[in-house]
Amino acid sequence: FSINYNKPMKEIKFTIMLIFLFPVLLGAEIYTMRIDGPIETITEEYIVDSFKIVKENPNSRLVIIEMDTPGGFSTSMRTIIKEIMASPVPVAVYVSPKGAQAASAGFLITLAADIASMSPGTNTGAAHPVSVTGTDIEETMKEKVTNDAVAYAKSLAKSRNRNEELAEKAVRESKSYTAEECLKNNLIEHIAEDLKELVKQLEGKEITRANGKTAVLKLEGESIVPLEMSGRQKFLKTITNPNLAYFLLIFGLLGLYLEFTHPGILIPGILGGICLLLAFLAFQVLPINYVGLLLILLSVGFFIAEIKIQGFGMFGVGGIVSFILGSLMLISSPIPEMRPNMSTIIIFALVFAAVFFILAFKVIKAMKRGVDTWEQGLVGEIGIAITDIDTLAG
Repeated sequence: FSINYNKPMKEIKFTIMLIFLFPVLLGAEIYTMRIDGPIETITEEYIVDSFKIVKENPNSRLVIIEMDTPGGFSTSMRTIIKEIMASPVPVAVYVSPKGAQAASAGFLITLAADIASMSPGTNTGAAHPVSVTGTDIEETMKEKVTNDAVAYAKSLAKSRNRNEELAEKAVRESKSYTAEECLKNNLIEHIAEDLKELVKQLEGKEITRANGKTAVLKLEGESIVPLEMSGRQKFLKTITNPNLAYFLLIFGLLGLYLEFTHPGILIPGILGGICLLLAFLAFQVLPINYVGLLLILLSVGFFIAEIKIQGFGMFGVGGIVSFILGSLMLISSPIPEMRPNMSTIIIFALVFAAVFFILAFKVIKAMKRGVDTWEQGLVGEIGIAITDIDTLAG
């Protein structure tokens, strides 16, 4: 475009307007984000970074957050909700695929969206607040936290003209609702089989945003652009899997133990050190109980003591008990997905128990056999004299 200064001012203004509208005329874009698993700091960082891309692109017209989560940290949840509320374009939350859930923190994020939608066979709710360790909160504090969460849920529901009564019950009574119940009782606006059907349902829909402004969605023929986690975020999300973090901790301790007991092997020590550091990196995100971690370290000490000192099996038994208790306490979270599987703990405990009993059996067998080297090993043995014993003695 060029501006002819000899033209009337109206034509100049129209030309300038075309320059700024040109990106829009090229076509809008629908951005999608994906929340899978517990909501923690990595998920929070991913959502914040994704919304930066949305804000920088004048072609963005809609954001769809696909979600399947058991819940997570309230601090991360509130940050995500702030991003949704401050978004320059409408935001839809879509609980999918079939069989997915938006529990606890996921329920409040769904309430905060401009458009709430679910797949058939999904559920949401169960948003009663609990402590990060899953233990009971002191009664007065529990009441304060619950009332705060109820007020937050009701304010989100009110800002989106959704059912405040059911939102309160989801928090105060841990009620959970199916997709059909949510649609019937005005907790969501749409039930869609898949993402394409949802976009089709939203075509031409007029929505009122939290700030009171209205927007009409024109989405037909527009491209859907997925915003994925960065390589760093995917790596951190992977190692913060509680089962993997637990495995890294145990493998790291075993590697360092082998290196200390057999200096010069190098490979177990190097791998063990790397695994241990990665485990501690994961523990910065996961809710770690340090008493559990100390119990696991104590169990390793007991196993070493059993090998070095004859404790008649007591050190080994103490090590196994300490290891199991420490493993159960290591990651304290009310969300099962943020704790190691019991099967993983049992497998490691059985491996340690098997190693201990094998070593104990070898030690007992060696003790029963007696000394069979040097002069002590010749005592009581039958020998054949090939020279004159008296002469040799004289």
